[in-house]
Amino acid sequence: MTDPGQDTGNQTHFGFRSVPVGDKVRLVRGVFESVAGSYDLMNDLMSGGIHRLWKSAMIDWLSPRGAIRVLDVAGGTGDIAFRILDRAPQAEVLVADINAAMLEQGRNRAIDQSRLTRLDWACMDAEALALPDRSVDAYTIAFGIRNVTHIDVALREAYRVLKPGGRFLCLEFSKVRNPALAQAYDLYSFNVLPKIGGLVAKDEESYRYLVESIRRFPDQESFAAMIRAAGFGNVQHRDLSFGIAALHSGWRI
Repeated sequence: MTDPGQDTGNQTHFGFRSVPVGDKVRLVRGVFESVAGSYDLMNDLMSGGIHRLWKSAMIDWLSPRGAIRVLDVAGGTGDIAFRILDRAPQAEVLVADINAAMLEQGRNRAIDQSRLTRLDWACMDAEALALPDRSVDAYTIAFGIRNVTHIDVALREAYRVLKPGGRFLCLEFSKVRNPALAQAYDLYSFNVLPKIGGLVAKDEESYRYLVESIRRFPDQESFAAMIRAAGFGNVQHRDLSFGIAALHSGWRI
């Protein structure tokens, strides 16, 4: 596999490519503008529907109840927000996403499902949230944080907007523990997933980036250390499907 290398100076990674830091947001935005219309269908095709089980596990661990206020970051299509409201009908969820095309998909889905209350939508950058300090009870992010240019900055923003006692919960692709499974997963990811993206979304390159971005993301322990460094306490993680994905939890103590 190509060595993804390390970020240096004014350069960062976009998949396995090295790009100027200032270009990454534009490049990531372009990926999600391209795939927004087929994003949910592609999630089902690529994972065989298993992403639904992972998201259910996320909501189980979050265990939302009562009139809590949740910020769901990079949640444009509404998948996590809808699950939260199904579990806690009195909750309020603000869906934030840097990509307007993804938010449009989510709003349309909400209207189609008659979800007209207790949901707000905002175009926001995870690194600079337009919210007051200590203003939300929970912060969720699913399959989004690996696309952020400065993950440490996004984690500090999560800490800032959470109330004391608030919960950070992240679902993201992670490192497969079993060597044989990891090899099979690599073969599938690099050879099959981009082809599916080309056939369904008409965009093989965007899905190649998404596969590469998974390999660039820190492993379970390294990401947990980043969450602690942002100030969170009681940081824990749980593997899903042998580490193909993982849940990370932390609290603003």
